[in-house]
Amino acid sequence: MKSREIMALEESLGYRFQRRDLIEQALTHSSQAREVQAAGSSLTSPGGDNEMLEFLGDAVLGLVTSETLFHRFPGFREGQLSKLRAHLVGQRHLLRVAEQLRIGEYMRLGRGEEKSGGRTKASLLVDALEAILAALYLDGGWTVARGFITRVILEPELARMQLETSSIPVMDFKSALQETLQASGKPQPVYVLVKEEGPEHKKTFTVEVRLAEPSLPQFVARAEGATKKRAEQEAARQVLEHLSKMEERPSLNQASLNQKSVP
Repeated sequence: MKSREIMALEESLGYRFQRRDLIEQALTHSSQAREVQAAGSSLTSPGGDNEMLEFLGDAVLGLVTSETLFHRFPGFREGQLSKLRAHLVGQRHLLRVAEQLRIGEYMRLGRGEEKSGGRTKASLLVDALEAILAALYLDGGWTVARGFITRVILEPELARMQLETSSIPVMDFKSALQETLQASGKPQPVYVLVKEEGPEHKKTFTVEVRLAEPSLPQFVARAEGATKKRAEQEAARQVLEHLSKMEERPSLNQASLNQKSVP
């Protein structure tokens, strides 16, 4: 990597590496390492690709997340903390973080991965992010790694979820909605894709969740997302929120909701 590219990434991360070879290795995919090795070049970093760093970074991320949740939510049960941790270290959330940090722009890929769109592949981006966490840990120690993970990966998402006002953290809103409706003997929701717009590489999907009961008007929640799954999850969250409010009222008077929300 060029020095200016490393400096740009360091600015994005908020940390300057003492060992540049660590951050270079963290961004080197195995396809690039194999090509360099086959060419007999010495330009690659001594450690090769980022697979071992990814292994270590995953462990560091898990420990920081567990420690944070243990202290942050002492009233939650073990099962609740496990679900919340699974969300925070899951690919969907980590992909958003990797995209925000623009990690794809700095990855070192082989020609094959480059041509197949490797810079936007979720698995490669998340692997590189976890490898970067390991590089931060090895270069700056536990305090640096924990500070970055807390500041960039955990706190923004926890703030968005507003868990302090909720007794049970729910991440898979579609499954939670299905279980809620089954438990009360109500019909399952219907997910409808009502709009799809934008170029192929940057589409926006609009999904409606329709919840109907024979004796009540239809309830509709609408949400937008970069993928259909994200839009469905957000719309399902709106329905769960609506049902929760209805339970708090003395009488169930369902109203129509047509709310747009971008994850």
